Amino acid sequence: MPQDFIGQAHDFDFLIGDWQVANRRLKHRHIGSDDWDTFSATMRAGTHLDGLVSVDEIHFPSHGFSGCTLRTLNLATRRWAIYWINSRSGALFSPVHGGFAGDRGEFHGTDTDDGREIQVRFVWERLGPDQARWSQAFALVGGEWELNWVMEMRRVAGGERR
Repeated sequence: MPQDFIGQAHDFDFLIGDWQVANRRLKHRHIGSDDWDTFSATMRAGTHLDGLVSVDEIHFPSHGFSGCTLRTLNLATRRWAIYWINSRSGALFSPVHGGFAGDRGEFHGTDTDDGREIQVRFVWERLGPDQARWSQAFALVGGEWELNWVMEMRRVAGGERR
C-alpha cells in the first residue's frame, strides 16, 4: 500500500445511511473471463466510537444471502482493518488494511480463493454526498490484478448523510 494512504477517524462517515447498490461480479475468476453477473442490493451503514468503527449490513435478495462489514481504525498505525462476514458461513474473512488519500481508499490483504492463496485489494471511492463505489480485485501469487466485483452505490432519497 502506498505510504500516502492513511486512516483517520470518520473516514467512513460518508457511508452513514441507506443505499441502493448495483453490483457487477465476475462469474469465473482467474481464467480471463469477462462474463459478469449483475444484481441489486440494499445497504444500511453507521459508525460507532466517534468514527473509529464503521459497520454496514447489505442484502442481496436475488442471490439469497446478506453480509456485514466491520471496519476498525487502529489509532497507533493509522490503518483501517476491514472484515467481511456473510450469512452463508457466518465466518469472519481475513481482513484487508489501508487508508485514504483524498477521496480514494486502498486496502490490501491476503486470503484464499477456491483453495489458492491470493492477494486482495479493495478500493473505495467517495463520489460526492450521494454516490460511492467499492471494487475488489484478486491476484494469484505472482499474478496480475483481476477486478472481480464492483458496487455502485446511490444514497436512498431522503437518507441520512454526513
